[in-house]
This record gives sequence, structure tokens and C-alpha cells, in this order.
Amino acid sequence: MDSTPTPISVSAEELAGDDRFHRFGLIPWWDQKKLANARVLVVGAGALGNEIIKNLALLGVGNVLIADLDVIENSNLSRSVLYRTEDNGQPKALVAARAARSIYPAMRTHSFHGNIVYDLGLGVYRWADIVLGGLDNREARLSINRNCFKLNKSWVDGAIEQIQGTARFFSPGGPCYECTMSQTDWKLLQSRRSCNLLSRSEMQAGKTPTTPTISSIIAGVQTQEAIKHLHGLTTLAGKGWVYDGISGDSYTVDFQRKEDCYSHDLLENITSLDSRSDNLTARQLLDIARKELGPSAELELPREVLRGLTCPKCRQTQELFLSLGHADTSLSRCPVCAQSTRDVLTFHRIRGDEAFLDRTLAEIGIPAFDIITASVENRRIGYELSGDASAVLGPLDHGGDLQWI
Repeated sequence: MDSTPTPISVSAEELAGDDRFHRFGLIPWWDQKKLANARVLVVGAGALGNEIIKNLALLGVGNVLIADLDVIENSNLSRSVLYRTEDNGQPKALVAARAARSIYPAMRTHSFHGNIVYDLGLGVYRWADIVLGGLDNREARLSINRNCFKLNKSWVDGAIEQIQGTARFFSPGGPCYECTMSQTDWKLLQSRRSCNLLSRSEMQAGKTPTTPTISSIIAGVQTQEAIKHLHGLTTLAGKGWVYDGISGDSYTVDFQRKEDCYSHDLLENITSLDSRSDNLTARQLLDIARKELGPSAELELPREVLRGLTCPKCRQTQELFLSLGHADTSLSRCPVCAQSTRDVLTFHRIRGDEAFLDRTLAEIGIPAFDIITASVENRRIGYELSGDASAVLGPLDHGGDLQWI
């Protein structure tokens, strides 16, 4: 992750008078201070992400966290305005964060290079005022959607192919991304994981043909919707804007909320702990939860964690405690039998009788700045590992709303 020191803050001169944002101020409802204080999470730093980040910098948005798994390749250079030839091989998120500051030096940016589904703690979603997605796969979209709705956050999704695209705004209380998914979507989502949940690297390597023109159009609408949201204006919430680059036609579609959708699971009660994932044990967190909820409280993780692998032939078990984001099908082969495919052992609940209770949360595969839910009967509390905030957010504005206990 990028650890560049905090840049200078926005000056009063820049926020008033004849400054770089003066033309924006001519818009009657525009509030540059709101943008300077805004906190935006951008997931995906490819073609769409580049345009989104560039727009946020030009608009003077103050705090942007950029998350992406990939490194820059030569083929990215024809569709990504922030990257240069000498950037090949470097993490996209890191380079994009640096390039955004070159556009607007007062912008605070930070980067996360990793798997956003399994390794990005939920605390970043709680931190953000709005989330923008520039992604090319359903697994990541579904993860963002569930995290946003769990933490009562809106997000704007973008999708492009060739010279067509769509921008969709999902807001808690209305229809979400999962509500729009068809049976075909679910089948394609399942194909990204083998039957034993390990990642298929060949599926992750899929590429979508796009152009920089459609990226700029869709990302422009996404950013515009985010700016409207930050100003409290009416947005496309619950709708999608579709553009056909062949015909030049555009139209909006209305989405319908599914009452049985799993994504509509709001976590209303969240407590910030002045603890880090690498210094708080599972037992200590369970003790905290049971003091508040009673002796039968259990912990629920936001995602499955790979506990180990067992060979059905030789019965050898390898203990791993590994994020599924770091696990692919190369692990499935048994090193003893050589030809056997091992069974995956995962967990997402901690009940209090586990042998690993005295390991730190990081040691059992839980990422930094995560939110873990404690529950008993109909009562739930989310515990945010807020001690990790500085490490994950870097120089970004952390806000003054954390309540340490």
C-alpha cells in the first residue's frame, strides 16, 4: 500500500475567489468544501477506474482510496490515461494514486493492492461517503454490493464492453446489484470458483474488449452521480443508464427490489475497537462480545476463511488459515499422494470451542480494518478493528467519529 505523506490541505484561496475551482462555483448548488472533505472508495483501477480517478482529481475531491488486484500491462496503456510505459509491472492502484496527486496535489490518495473480495476489510466501506466500481467481474460486484448495503452505503457500478456501457446507482432501501442478477449471472459467477472454492486462475485472466471512449462516457456518468450524491441531490438511485455507442441511443432502466435478496442485510449497531487484527486474538474479541451480548454469543466473519486442506485418500490435513483470495487450484493437489484432489475446510463462525482461539485475527486469515459481527438470538453488534485504520487508509482523512473503547 502507498504510504506517501499527507499532502497540503486545500487553502481558503482555492475554495473561494478566482481559483482552479472558480467555474464550478458558478453552479448554484455547488459546494467545493463538500468535495474537499469527501471520502471516496474506488474499486478497480482499469479503464473505468482511470477515468473515475482522473475526474475526481479534476473536481477537487479530497480523499480517495483506490483498490485493485492487478499490475499494469502494456495493453492497459491504450485505455488508461493515468499510466505510462515506465509503469509496466507496477500495481495499478499505487500508480493511479500517485498520478491523481500529480493532477491535483492537494488530493489525499492511498492505494490497496490485493483481492478486494477477501482481503479488503469492511472498515473502508464504513469510512467512505460513496463507493465507485470500475470492475469486470460479478464476484467483485456482488462483494461490493453486500458490503455497501450491510453498512448503509450507496455505490455506483459501471460496466463496459466494446463501445456499449451502463452506469447503475444502488442505494440502501432500494433495489441492489444482487436484485438485478439473472440465473445466467449466477452460473457465470459460480464458474469463477472451482467446486472446492479455490480460484481458477484461468478464469481470472479473462479480458473484456473496450475502448477509451466508452470508458470516459460511463465513468463520467458514474462520477457525476457521485457528485450529486455528495451534494444531496436526486440521483439515478434504483436505475441504470444505458448507452449504445453504435446507434448513439441512451435510455434509463428501472430495477425492482427482491424482498428475499440476501444483500439487504443492514448491520445497524457497530462499535469501533482501538485494536488491530495483528494484536487482538479471537478469544479476546469473543470475550468482548460475550460481555455485551451474553455467554452464548458467537462471532460471524464477513467471508469464508480457508482453514486447511484434507486429502480423502491419505487423510493428511494441512492447516493453512488462509484468505481465499490467496488460494487457487494449485493448492488442491495432495503433496503426499500427488494425484489426489484435497477437500477444502473453511469456516466463517467462531463459537468458542475452536483450538485456534489464542491466535490473532490476522493469524486466522482476517484482514486489517475488518468488521466482525457478534450475534446471539436476534441481537447483533459489529466490531470494527479501528486500530488498523491508519495502516489501511494511510494519509486519508479518518474523520472524527471513531469512538475508542
